[in-house]
Amino acid sequence: MTSPIGFYLAAACAGVAFVVQQAANAKLRGALGSGLWAGFTNFAVGGIAVLVVIAILRESLPTLGAAGRAPWYAWTGGGLGALYIIGSVFLLPRIGAASLIALIIVGQMLASLAFDHFGLMGVPVHEANVFRILGAVLLIAGVALITLF
Repeated sequence: MTSPIGFYLAAACAGVAFVVQQAANAKLRGALGSGLWAGFTNFAVGGIAVLVVIAILRESLPTLGAAGRAPWYAWTGGGLGALYIIGSVFLLPRIGAASLIALIIVGQMLASLAFDHFGLMGVPVHEANVFRILGAVLLIAGVALITLF
């Protein structure tokens, strides 16, 4: 799967998994009676799943030197992921899956345009041209239709 179509299909499948994850986490919140424990469980199960893949692929343990070469902001992903999961667990039952995902996508798109345009955190530069900006505006219009009507 090295063709652009294969990559697009993989990204679309990730999007489906994303929505299913949010619904599963919200259901777990209801069952456990706690969004925080649902978020913790999400990370624990995900960590175990990654460890299983590491074992299957026989990945070697990174050295402390390699870990030390990472910039400080490279270590923020887990905390940001926790904020995202906890926020989603609390928001999905209140605003619905479609509104939640639509608003998350708008936030992701706007941040992505900035990261691409300015090359933030080492992301390759892709300038925010009129077509990319128009696409973001249309996306925002679509989100307005989903969330307001």
